[in-house]
Amino acid sequence: MKKRKVMAPVGYVLVMLFCFTCRVVVAQTGTGSAVESPDAPFVLKNGERVVFLGNSLFENDFQYGYLELALTTRWPDRDVTFRNLGWTGDNVYGIARSTITNPPTGYELLMQHLTKAAPTLVFIGYGGIEAQEGESGMASFVEGLTKLLDKTDQLGARAVLLSPIPVLSAESAESMVRQNALLETYASAIGKLASARGKRYIDLFKPMQAISNKAALTDNGIHLNEAGYYQLATLLEQNLGFGPRYKPTTIALGRNTAQVTGPARVREGGAAGDNLTFTLDEGYLPLPRPADDKGLADSGPVLTITGLKKGFYTLTADQAPLITASAKEWEAGVALNQGGVFTQARELQQMILKKNDLFYFQYRPLNTTYILGFRSYEQGRHVKGLEEQNILIKWLEGQIAVYRTPLSRVYQLHLLK
Repeated sequence: MKKRKVMAPVGYVLVMLFCFTCRVVVAQTGTGSAVESPDAPFVLKNGERVVFLGNSLFENDFQYGYLELALTTRWPDRDVTFRNLGWTGDNVYGIARSTITNPPTGYELLMQHLTKAAPTLVFIGYGGIEAQEGESGMASFVEGLTKLLDKTDQLGARAVLLSPIPVLSAESAESMVRQNALLETYASAIGKLASARGKRYIDLFKPMQAISNKAALTDNGIHLNEAGYYQLATLLEQNLGFGPRYKPTTIALGRNTAQVTGPARVREGGAAGDNLTFTLDEGYLPLPRPADDKGLADSGPVLTITGLKKGFYTLTADQAPLITASAKEWEAGVALNQGGVFTQARELQQMILKKNDLFYFQYRPLNTTYILGFRSYEQGRHVKGLEEQNILIKWLEGQIAVYRTPLSRVYQLHLLK
């Protein structure tokens, strides 16, 4: 980010400018707006198209797919599709897109991309690039974000505004403080505009800053790593009002009987001797834990089994070993964080990544200028080939629809002898 001196007197000017802008915004709100109270329960309906629009905050999730995975697994019975239009270095005027072709301008290309995606819901993540302009860029940013909200309203799409994330390391402590002061100012402006327009707003700035004290969330202080996107997806869920993904399960064993609390079902005759056979009605797939989560990731559903004789017991899922623990450990509760639904979630995540790769190279081919830009007279014939990728994209979306519902598995607990 550019180094700029923060001037305290500017705050008053910014507040006055923002209030004036909000009055203009209210007067100009489009008639096609998708009306929804920010306080209403967040729901994705059948047939929704969710679009992530912003800078590298969204583009870099192409590597992990956590944001889409979090949302698609929350409604496994609904046909919801996703498009990631994130573009590294972009701002609300599509400045990064202008490097491809001119005309159309970067802003016109931004509008084309958004319109073609046909969204019903848009997550908007801007402000990180614009904050580099300091206080002098605030008015332009608010105006551009306002126009972007006008566009989503015109398309009949709901909008959820996200704050920029903080800078988590810099060349000096002074520089980091200065940059974060600007980012927080822009985050505040986004929150105020969201309130004025009746849109949902999610503050990522302070929560990500707090989590970063416990684990490294970026590779360079700016761009999130795998753990960072896992935490981002988790914050998204929390701010949208989602409850826990799991319910604890307790199976209390008696003499050839079992009392169950939670989503487990003991199979007929399944509580006999040293063996226990049951199923778990898991409502959602888990978010796969990042490779280096430092213990911050969800530990998974907890299974408690009481009444076991002393010894060690192995739990299997569809005859595949999951975990071995002592009777005392099972009585205290064991987290199920491997195999089973976790394997299925990993497979689903890979399908999402493959689908997103196809879409990425469809709307951003390597030689975009020659296929879609002002030199399309040379290789424009390849547009048809790009469009034909829709067949593969839709096929993968069909596979995602099948795998996003937790598969029923038979669990067995055996005493090791």
